[in-house]
Amino acid sequence: MQELEEQIGFSAGQIYEYLSSNGEATFSKMKKELDLKGNFADLGLGWLAREGKVDISKKGTSVSVRLK
Repeated sequence: MQELEEQIGFSAGQIYEYLSSNGEATFSKMKKELDLKGNFADLGLGWLAREGKVDISKKGTSVSVRLK
């Protein structure tokens, strides 16, 4: 279980660094550019959202993410 949590934490770190460098991005673009496997993009984003570090908004079918 701890290995899984470490992978999720690592994914959250990659997402945070991506948003820090690139600013607001759509979730699909960010996920594709980071090449996160399986559900790790979803889990990493959830980790950051739970910690209150990101704003998530939906416009039509597109989900955008940015750092707070």
